[in-house]
Amino acid sequence: MVFSSSVFLFCFLPVFLAVYFLADRKYKNGVALIASLLFYGFGSPRFLLVLLLSILIDYFIVRKMANSQEPKRKKLFLILSIILNIGLLAYFKYANFFIENFNALISIFGANPVRWTKVVLPIGISFFTFQKMSYSVDVYRGTSAPLKSIFDYALFIMLFPQLIAGPIVRYNEVAAQIVDRSANETIDNKLFGFYRFVIGLSKKMLIANVLGEYVDKVFALPASEMGMATAWIGILAYTFQIYFDFSGYSDMAIGIGRMIGFKFPENFNYPYISKSVTEFWKRWHITLGSWMMDYLYIPLGGNRKGKGRTYLNLWIVFFLSGLWHGAAWNFVVWGAYHGLFICLDKLFKVKGERLKVKGTSYLSSFTSHLSTFLIVMVGWVLFRADTLGYAVQYIGTMFGFHGQAPTANVTPQLVFTLIVAAFFSFLGLFTTGKSANGKSANLANLTNFNSLNSLNSLNSPTTDNSPTKKTSPVLSIVVGVIIVVLLLLSASFILKGSFNPFIYFRF
Repeated sequence: MVFSSSVFLFCFLPVFLAVYFLADRKYKNGVALIASLLFYGFGSPRFLLVLLLSILIDYFIVRKMANSQEPKRKKLFLILSIILNIGLLAYFKYANFFIENFNALISIFGANPVRWTKVVLPIGISFFTFQKMSYSVDVYRGTSAPLKSIFDYALFIMLFPQLIAGPIVRYNEVAAQIVDRSANETIDNKLFGFYRFVIGLSKKMLIANVLGEYVDKVFALPASEMGMATAWIGILAYTFQIYFDFSGYSDMAIGIGRMIGFKFPENFNYPYISKSVTEFWKRWHITLGSWMMDYLYIPLGGNRKGKGRTYLNLWIVFFLSGLWHGAAWNFVVWGAYHGLFICLDKLFKVKGERLKVKGTSYLSSFTSHLSTFLIVMVGWVLFRADTLGYAVQYIGTMFGFHGQAPTANVTPQLVFTLIVAAFFSFLGLFTTGKSANGKSANLANLTNFNSLNSLNSLNSPTTDNSPTKKTSPVLSIVVGVIIVVLLLLSASFILKGSFNPFIYFRF
């Protein structure tokens, strides 16, 4: 079940919210857990038992760890928990990849291939595995106390808004909310959540899906037979598609969470306005980046063991980040590609600082934005291509090494959608897009789609980040009308049964 389906939008979500809001506070966790079981079971029933069994085992391992007084014993239980989670992820996500490559290797020496029944990938395993590991590590570190109820733990792992495709919610971020959300269950939060959900749905249906249809047509062509212009337009469309698709899902997840009293972390912050690849990863899939930093990069030693070790640790993090996204060589190379530019950023940072003149870097701000955007675009070819070979050919076509006349039609609808996508992607470059205060910021944040905290001020006298401030009733009405129009437009696209994939569901 996907958020942008008619079953979810017109049946599952309304029924769930009605039951949840009517339920007594002591039953709300139970309602949310049952709904999450139904949600996951609808899309992946054969793996529901596997997920529940792993939750059961992990819960008692962590309880044993928390109750242990001996440091070595505590670490042993932590290792057991990590082995359980990494083992499940390795088997379901990477077994096919490793067997295929092993067979290819031994075939060189004339050996017979290993017979293997392909493993089917459970939906969302990359996301809920990382959440389970965050629980184990946070309890081990003493950051948060373990949950007393296995049902509360199951709810933390399986809560359906963020179960399938994030954001990756760490245990210490919602530990208190799992037990008591009464402070967050306000009219303002419900309205905020509804606004946020509609905005995410609009990003998905009105922008990402339109671009996705064109992208699929382009990437279905032989790379050596498409024209340079087609290749560039195709990857530009994908660059915006993946942003509005994934951030749209994150917006919907955050919105539903807010409606039921959870405050999930932000996952995007204008990634395409970045001036370096390092900055891009602070703005793109923020929850994955911060998870990798705290649970992998720092335990590896971070930057505490010299420059050489720092670069190695960074490269390991991005290599594994690429592998986390998919069991294929193009994802591995994509991760290494970003890791290379992260290391180059760090390597030349001091030299770049020395080149600053009167507060302006030697390279203009525009050049920094453009070069970073192009680097990211080229990287997306590796991410989107079905094989590494196709990605190499596609990039060759982009830079004129081969290719024929353009073969994919560019429609007025595509051009308009690209303009709209570009406008909202780069809005953060301007003052109104960056601002977190004032009426203009309220509207900017509405279109920003990334951080809507100031939208609370549309219907209450205060914002999350500012002192008491009245907001014009006219502005509240305008925003309300915009939200209703966006919802109706998105619903009409859903009812038409139009092109409707979710890119990150396969991860």
